[in-house]
Amino acid sequence: MFNKHWGGYGARPPQVLPAQFDPPLVSPTQQFVKTSVFNTVVPHIHPSHTTTVNKHMIHHQHYFPHTESVINECCEQHLMCGMPPRPCGPMRPFGF
Repeated sequence: MFNKHWGGYGARPPQVLPAQFDPPLVSPTQQFVKTSVFNTVVPHIHPSHTTTVNKHMIHHQHYFPHTESVINECCEQHLMCGMPPRPCGPMRPFGF
């Protein structure tokens, strides 16, 4: 029988020898960095309060038929106003 793979008529199949193993070729280890980010929310609460005082001033004027007096006074007030939430008001020692 003719077999073109084995070299022709009457040729024998090739002899298959056991596989030989060379020492392994080891590449350098590739380094990878996996970063995980954990977000933490810390609420900072800065409460403030504003009280609105509406004063209704009632001016009682009394007239007397026999006399009339007028007194004019001028008063000044200096207010030290801090940053919010400290409202504007009279000066007072720090920390009170």
